[in-house]
Amino acid sequence: MTPFVQPGKAGGPQAGMRRLVRTASDWVDLQWSFIVADLKAVAPLARGRMLDVGCGDKPYEAIFRPYVTEYIGVEHEATFAETNASKQGKPDVVYDGRTLPFPDDSFDTVMSVQVLEHTPDPQRLIDEMARVMRPDGTLILTAPFSFRLHEEPHDYFRYSPHGLRAMLARSGLEMTDLRAQGSLFSVLAHKINTFLAFRVGRLEGLSQAMGKLGHEQQAAKAPRYWAVPPVLGTMVTLSAVARVLDRVLPEPSEALSFLVVARKARGNG
Repeated sequence: MTPFVQPGKAGGPQAGMRRLVRTASDWVDLQWSFIVADLKAVAPLARGRMLDVGCGDKPYEAIFRPYVTEYIGVEHEATFAETNASKQGKPDVVYDGRTLPFPDDSFDTVMSVQVLEHTPDPQRLIDEMARVMRPDGTLILTAPFSFRLHEEPHDYFRYSPHGLRAMLARSGLEMTDLRAQGSLFSVLAHKINTFLAFRVGRLEGLSQAMGKLGHEQQAAKAPRYWAVPPVLGTMVTLSAVARVLDRVLPEPSEALSFLVVARKARGNG
């Protein structure tokens, strides 16, 4: 999961340059762009008390704050301590990875962004999220479909929309919205860009310095600065071309990930 960091209030040319670089980086990162765009689109559905499951350093809080009365982030204590996100911020609550430490019917809105693939028992996690939701509550969830191995060794599954629908139904949740994030050319461009960034340019450390890749472990290798200009130029080109081709030649059987919105019906509490 790639975290979002709101630009700081500090002024001056350096702060402005950091914001510009971060904005450009976010645009090139196709999956990040699609996730943030979809979260902004569904944010008005959020209300009341909101729980962010697997929150990291709560990168999406600013998107949802205008719509909710309370925003609480919860993290798996053991795995969070191993990630770079632990150096940037802390969740409000930590738990053992099995049972969310909240009573039944505690939240009006529950969200989980790119977390489901990192639990060895995803159905249990969905059950838990459904348990702490109030009747008529809303679940906002994203999960990868075609994505690289990451946060290893805690990377277990990939999800189709049909699988997500079936898992939600087992937990008493009804899918009300489904959004594919990217299509064929975004998948291809994102995979090539990831290879260029991480294998050729070794840009993980620079990305983490900008607040990205929070759920990954701290990068150990220094960037190959000589490779940065051609790598970045190619990545920008691929991202731009992919966005155009996805519109011109959409392929419904391909996506980087999916966002789903689900509702907990009354009587399932």
